[in-house]
Amino acid sequence: MYAGHWRGRPATTREATVHAHEDANHNLRFVLPDMFQIQGIHHVSLIVTDTDKALAFYRDLLGLEQDLLRPQLGFPGAWLKIAGQQIHLLELPNPDPVRDRPEHGGRDRHVALLVNNLAGLQAKLSEAAISYTMSRSGRNALFCRDPDGTALEFIETEKTDG
Repeated sequence: MYAGHWRGRPATTREATVHAHEDANHNLRFVLPDMFQIQGIHHVSLIVTDTDKALAFYRDLLGLEQDLLRPQLGFPGAWLKIAGQQIHLLELPNPDPVRDRPEHGGRDRHVALLVNNLAGLQAKLSEAAISYTMSRSGRNALFCRDPDGTALEFIETEKTDG
């Protein structure tokens, strides 16, 4: 806990209870008690026109684990687990046009996912006849689209020796 100065000036009575928290990377974060801080992403929801077709892509091809604890929500869909977060598949008529979208997913709205072996993913996508483009940013990454045309970016995590 830190109390005293805030932004280089003495704390006023209102600011006297400024809290300092050290995150996992040893960075200090200063938060007023009545403020809030976004702490992460819990899930991303994607509209799909066919849950089974989407599961064939996300679960069967990409290997994401399906969360079978999804409650009945009055419409078909699925929840997928991904490294402490989730992707929610919502089966609804797709209001997004698939035609006339940029060929390269990096020029379209997209979800970026981390992958530990980009070459392995490339082989899996090629085997399934799913087209992809490599990132134009210089990152070791690729873009593809799911069966409903949602752009996905896969960024290879840095390899460590060991």
